[in-house]
Amino acid sequence: MSPTRATVDRAAAVRAALVRLVASRGFHGASMGAVATEAGVATGTAYVHYVSKEDLVHATYLEVKRDLVRSAMSRVDPGLPPRERFAQLWHGAHEHLAEDPDRARFLAQVDSSPFAQAAHDKAMAADGDPLMASPAVTDMIEQFVALPLPVLFDLVIGPIIRLVASGDDLHPSSLPTLVKACWRAVTD
Repeated sequence: MSPTRATVDRAAAVRAALVRLVASRGFHGASMGAVATEAGVATGTAYVHYVSKEDLVHATYLEVKRDLVRSAMSRVDPGLPPRERFAQLWHGAHEHLAEDPDRARFLAQVDSSPFAQAAHDKAMAADGDPLMASPAVTDMIEQFVALPLPVLFDLVIGPIIRLVASGDDLHPSSLPTLVKACWRAVTD
């Protein structure tokens, strides 16, 4: 394995360890030392990749959010009407987070922490909002009520994050009702 690949693997291991620890213990139980131990690296190695816990949180938040959007968007058929694409996007996000509920618990923890605004701002600065910039959702967005992006995110993705993070095992028959409610919450 080349040194570059090993470096990337250690950085990814540190981010994955943060997700697991924050999901199970919250931010207070996720010191850089605890994250490094969970990742199987030295604490100094964690600091080589991330100068602070805040830097690690921001990088991890960006990765988790990008993965969520990428996964959800991969399940959207751009040829369908906006409301049906919205349902596909919603179900895709739900399936992605349900595959690893720690990601939902991590996002829920970030959203209710002092890291929230800075993490969101850094994610937006890194590449804008990849979801809102997607051609597959442009006409969908035109139907949305004019609300700040964080509010739209909370009304669309927030319920998914909270349901998965809390461990609510919803019957699949209830999901269409939730999709419909989220659609109504963000459209005129």
